[in-house]
Amino acid sequence: MDRRTLLATAGTGVVALAGCTSVGGGGNTEGDGQSLSEHPAGRALADQPTLGDTADGTAIVAFEDPSCPNCRRFEQNTLPQIRSELVAQDKAAFVYRGLPIIYEWGKPATRILESAYDASTDAFWALQSYYYDEQDAFSTDNVADRSRTFLAEETSVDAESVVSAAQDGDYDPPVETDLAVGEELGIGATPTCYLFRDGEFQTTIRGPQGYDVFAAGLGY
Repeated sequence: MDRRTLLATAGTGVVALAGCTSVGGGGNTEGDGQSLSEHPAGRALADQPTLGDTADGTAIVAFEDPSCPNCRRFEQNTLPQIRSELVAQDKAAFVYRGLPIIYEWGKPATRILESAYDASTDAFWALQSYYYDEQDAFSTDNVADRSRTFLAEETSVDAESVVSAAQDGDYDPPVETDLAVGEELGIGATPTCYLFRDGEFQTTIRGPQGYDVFAAGLGY
């Protein structure tokens, strides 16, 4: 809880493709001309679930909702190649920021993910994949029970403690932080990804686009 709860106190172009959309929307900036350290997407970056190393400032910062079908398409069809071609080759890091704006079960799921991340990075990535793999089976009525069962059977964390902490509101602050960043950026659809190369903002990619779009956006 501690490291994540602390968050509450603490391109040059846009590639567009429709993602899952929420009603309404917020802010008014894409972050043109801002560095990773200045850009809202990079706020509290060290506290976000990350694959790879962001030290050189080359990163894909993805705002996703576990309940979003287009996020599932991105995770299953595009992210594996990002992991193998960019993350594994030390060309870019991948940063996940939860933005539960689509279906209601995504809200408790995102809080449980925050709690799982505080307990174990491996548990976080396993649970995140489980949500996307079994997305159609989830609802607000069963997400807690299914998450508890999965964590108990497939990870080493104390499943009851992880889920209970999320239900008790311990992880509301980091979720609200990501929601505030999403509103500041005017994100109304998921997935929305912000690309940075050598610390400089490059472009925004919306929707479950293919690997080649991400590679091109980073100049590879």
